[in-house]
Amino acid sequence: MAQAAPASGPVATRLPTPDVFSERTHEIARYAIPVVLGLVYGYWAAANRRGGGEITGWNILFGFVTALAFIVLCIAVATLAPRLKRELHSLTKSAFAGAAFGFLYSQTGASVLRSVVMSLVITAAIFAVFFYRYYTHEDGEGNRLPR
Repeated sequence: MAQAAPASGPVATRLPTPDVFSERTHEIARYAIPVVLGLVYGYWAAANRRGGGEITGWNILFGFVTALAFIVLCIAVATLAPRLKRELHSLTKSAFAGAAFGFLYSQTGASVLRSVVMSLVITAAIFAVFFYRYYTHEDGEGNRLPR
């Protein structure tokens, strides 16, 4: 098969993709998404902990405290991680995801060893995906590469 050779001369520049949402919408989403994810996470943790039994006041309190902790940590990771180099950026996000998964898994009654091993596997898989993405879309200083 023959492939076209790259054209010589000035490189054609691509137009930037349009931003569909306004700046205000992005600002609202920056906090609304972690809140919604946190509420779902808290409900899921509480449901895992009660194991199909009856809902109690302590179970509801556990769900809301878990949701609050998730929301605070999610916003902190989303704020801090982009300021780091791509390796630490990937590690921070994947460690958060792995720890969140491990905590949910531990609420099912699984052993501590199994919960740790499962969360490390999840962390490693997510790290590989994030690192590949940041490695192929950023330079060494964390600046986005032109497309």
